[in-house]
Amino acid sequence: MEKEAHNDHLFQIKTEAEFLAIALETFRFQYTNNGVYQSFCEYLKVSPEKVINLEDIPFLPIQFFKNKKLVSTTDSPQAIFTSSGTTGSTASKHLVTDIGLYEKSYLAAFEQFYSKPSSFCILALLPSYLERKGSSLIYMVNDLIKKSGHPKSGFFLNDFNRLKDNLDALEASGTKTLLIGVSFALLDFCEQHQLDLKHTIVMETGGMKGRRKELIREELHKLLKKGFGVDRIHSEYGMTELLSQAYSKGNGVFNCPPWMRLLVRDTEDPLTYLTSGKSGGINVIDLANRNSCSFIATQDLGKKYEDGSFEIIGRFDASDIRGCNLMVL
Repeated sequence: MEKEAHNDHLFQIKTEAEFLAIALETFRFQYTNNGVYQSFCEYLKVSPEKVINLEDIPFLPIQFFKNKKLVSTTDSPQAIFTSSGTTGSTASKHLVTDIGLYEKSYLAAFEQFYSKPSSFCILALLPSYLERKGSSLIYMVNDLIKKSGHPKSGFFLNDFNRLKDNLDALEASGTKTLLIGVSFALLDFCEQHQLDLKHTIVMETGGMKGRRKELIREELHKLLKKGFGVDRIHSEYGMTELLSQAYSKGNGVFNCPPWMRLLVRDTEDPLTYLTSGKSGGINVIDLANRNSCSFIATQDLGKKYEDGSFEIIGRFDASDIRGCNLMVL
């Protein structure tokens, strides 16, 4: 009952004070129950009594998910989500001991930013994710497709012609539609078909996955807007190591659900935080990561604004990260 009460309260956060209180409680819980995270905190000489603000909390480098077992509970995993990774690299593994918590998180966020899945026909163009096992994105989208209940909702591996026929039919009937796809597949589709969508949201999940040349967001969105005939491209920000997603409804500016926050760290000094509008490394607090680690230093570069919204402007590789030689723990 205590766990269920905590989870329910998590998705009812309304104020910064409530977020801080749950974040500090989560930090103490994970410090006590996650041996890897406790060792990391001890290495930095940070103990629970020293932590009173978000900035005091140690953020675990995301690479730890590649070679450490990050769990804060003795429960067995109900799912293991893995990253795609690049050829020859070690994949991240997220051991999820409460899949219901993930389901509550992505459903609550989707409904906050959009509506109930049943409001849409949901089409998914995610070939690189479908071609492997363990994708948290596929788990989420598959569930949203089921909850949409629309007969035309579904995945389209590489069948661009069938996808176009469905989009044409949905447009003709004025059906509210969501097309969610990985960047390279959406671009491949646009090279074969030119559309003029009036009732469809096009959402990219990022990533060329080695299939195409990486593009800056502005260039990618310009091509997609032209190809689909829409005035804006939506985006989803998520990753294997998180159980929550942020969304952008255009211009690459993302907003977090109430149980997720970002801080921007100095790339030269990862324990120093930057003021709004300055570019640095992205640290994520995901309170839905209750049973693994909620405080993660990612390899994304970005900037945060006064209202809590943020932009992602790129990534930096491990050789550029300062202060991450703690992988020996």
